[in-house]
Amino acid sequence: MGIHVIKMPDIGEGVAEVELVAWNVKPGDLVVEDQSLADVMTDKATVEIPSPVAGKVLALGGAAGAIMPVGAELIRIEVEGEGSVRETPAAAAQAALRAKTPPASVAPPPAQITPAAVPVPRGATPAPAQPSAFAPRQRGERPLASPAVRKLAWDLGIELQYVRGSAAAGRILREDVDAYAARRSGPQPAPGRDARYAQLQGEESVPVTGLRRLIAQKMQDAKRRIPHFTYVEEVDVTELDALRLRLNVKYGSERGRLTLLPLLMRALVLALREFPQINARFDDEAGVLTRFGAVHLGIATQTDGGLMVPVVQHAEARDLWSSAAEVARLAEAARTGKATREELTGSTITITSLGALGGIVTTPIINQPEVAIVGVNRMVERPMIRGGMVAARQMMNLSSSFDHRVVDGMDAAKFVQTLRGYLESPAALFVE
Repeated sequence: MGIHVIKMPDIGEGVAEVELVAWNVKPGDLVVEDQSLADVMTDKATVEIPSPVAGKVLALGGAAGAIMPVGAELIRIEVEGEGSVRETPAAAAQAALRAKTPPASVAPPPAQITPAAVPVPRGATPAPAQPSAFAPRQRGERPLASPAVRKLAWDLGIELQYVRGSAAAGRILREDVDAYAARRSGPQPAPGRDARYAQLQGEESVPVTGLRRLIAQKMQDAKRRIPHFTYVEEVDVTELDALRLRLNVKYGSERGRLTLLPLLMRALVLALREFPQINARFDDEAGVLTRFGAVHLGIATQTDGGLMVPVVQHAEARDLWSSAAEVARLAEAARTGKATREELTGSTITITSLGALGGIVTTPIINQPEVAIVGVNRMVERPMIRGGMVAARQMMNLSSSFDHRVVDGMDAAKFVQTLRGYLESPAALFVE
């Protein structure tokens, strides 16, 4: 038998280090060739590391959340034959120590008490180990709960991702939420006191790793390096929404139903033809602004892991239904963790929307190195004056941020007003 050491591979694109997001194996597992060993994250996408050999896992080179340079030891596998290294007794002892000790860059997990570590009276049967009350679910695992239970958790400030359900299929009940709250908050109030006003003492440390760490770094970098300014304008989308409804009645069954987003995408494509300096990326280190003829439109998408921006390539060449289908496909790929690196890079401008939670005004952060982002606020019916008469109209605000180093305030205002013109007169979307 021999030892095969797998090192962190060079993933390309100048990547010098990656974050170890999750292990798909553990020491003692038997693996086959091409089996996924670990998920690692670059600044652009999550990548699976396959095994080039078959054998038994001896030691892991780091804990989830560790930042590892290219070429660092990732995993050791016992294989038939000589392997890739000659194992001396001293090297074997060092490998075993590495397997037991988390890397310095990652805080060690809290100690867990197992039945084996607790003395058990003779003749008694140890209770099975219970999952930690604060242990998050596995990647891609969604908590199952009724709307009432979800509302209870929301009111208590509890993330269901950390609550283990006791019902069939792991479904979370009210009792599970109450039990979690009790463990988190400490002693319960005295009988007769209203639990809503009980003092809370619990604390919870949640490591910022994986996609959340990447989001934090990119947002911090964008705010530090880009002098943002935000321009807000209200738009009357009554006619636009009426057009959407008519199109859905006529074509919805055969082409699919439309939201406002594909219409907004088309309006943005047309407005950018008049303002090419906004469909651009700015390399501030080289001092070069690159303007694009193609519109590669980033669509900010919320996932369980955090915000991702899949890209609709060549939005200028798509009709409404093609745009809608591509947005739906990319959103599903992002939410299930299947989006490729190519689907998450190369955007020239981004749209962000919180849907019904969009609020009145937002101040979106630019997706660096782009120079603009268009934020869509929620649509509401409001009384407006039209022709001296009060009329109910569907109104929506656009909150758009720009890089003031390369976009002047006047150009930003003209761009948004042009966009507004297309949205308020939707027939213009189809006139070339």
